[in-house]
Amino acid sequence: MSKIRVLAIPSDAHGVGKYRVLDPYRFIGSNYGEEFHVDIVMDVADDDKIFENYDIVVLHSFIHKSTYERNLERIAWLKAKGIKVIVDIDDYWLVDQRHPAYHQIVSTKLPEKKVQLLKAADYVTTTTPLFAQVIKERLGLKNIHIFPNAVDDTEPQFQPKSTKSELIRFGWLGGSSHLHDLELMRGNISSIHNSHKGKVQFVLCGFDTRGSVTEIDKNTGQKRVRDIKPEETVWKVYEDIFTDKYKTLDPEYIKYLLQYKEGDYDDVNQPYRRRWTKNISTYASNYNNFDVSLTPLVDSFFNGCKSQLKVIEAGFHKKAVIASETNPYSLDLKSAVSNGEFTDGNALLVSQNKNHKQWAQHMKRLIDNPNMIEDLGNRLYETVKDKYSLKKVCQDRVQFLKSIK
Repeated sequence: MSKIRVLAIPSDAHGVGKYRVLDPYRFIGSNYGEEFHVDIVMDVADDDKIFENYDIVVLHSFIHKSTYERNLERIAWLKAKGIKVIVDIDDYWLVDQRHPAYHQIVSTKLPEKKVQLLKAADYVTTTTPLFAQVIKERLGLKNIHIFPNAVDDTEPQFQPKSTKSELIRFGWLGGSSHLHDLELMRGNISSIHNSHKGKVQFVLCGFDTRGSVTEIDKNTGQKRVRDIKPEETVWKVYEDIFTDKYKTLDPEYIKYLLQYKEGDYDDVNQPYRRRWTKNISTYASNYNNFDVSLTPLVDSFFNGCKSQLKVIEAGFHKKAVIASETNPYSLDLKSAVSNGEFTDGNALLVSQNKNHKQWAQHMKRLIDNPNMIEDLGNRLYETVKDKYSLKKVCQDRVQFLKSIK
């Protein structure tokens, strides 16, 4: 029997492309070599000959780094040749108005273009049953298949090697578009700093001062692009939240932090630690620097269409999780507290109408019951270890690819 030949085209190598295309299709190519030949290409030339002998083309955002119109023409050409086209999508096509890139995305009509790609494809793959239902209802599409984001537990960054500490360490790991999520915890973090001095530490992971600012001269209208100053970044605001505007820190440590330079300052026992951004192949090792993963999420339609990757990552690291009680986290998380009593749940959940106090209540609960941290981490690990392993999800992908050949 001839092999099924797949051309997989990631959108990038350092973000969503890793989980949606790179990791799964590398795994399939390496572990199902008798049945599949997989080529992963980042930049596909606009040449008909390239596609000869392929049976399936998988893309996340584009085939050619060209216009959407040209990509739509290519999809039509592929389908006319009998080559199946799969478009993957991991987020709702129109970002929330709170997103920092909202106006830019709307002005470029990117959402409409993404929808055109989805409608042009033979099949659509996505992350959760919640988002799949939205695609069905809003676009009238039927050929939608769910393959969740998955973790390759053979990667060193997903093999737990937690550092030790006498402190109870609460951490957050993420990117630059989560200000509104983190704001949910602001007063709670301040409260815990004040009530449990010397017992807790907050760890902010992913700190990044890179970026640019566009300034417009009011008189001439001339634009000038310059490097962003560290104190202008959203990460400075994040740090304000995690340090109660530096009130919890001593002057010497504040002086060091405000230099915005990576160094060898001994911050292991400080009330707050800054962990700088890492690349896609090592970022998850930051989970080793804390005990409890804080996972706030604003309850919104856009967020409800996201994947639960933060929960999955924390689970593979056996971390206790305090999370917003909202989708998509509700897919896998079950409350470990009911009416003040402990249950067999795998997380501590914060109700949307109790953001003002419940984050602190749950943090205090873990400080007072430190054994619960390990218990919750183990329970979450049992929840995710099989369901969201790359091996299991790729088994399902393989069956799907065989069925459409």
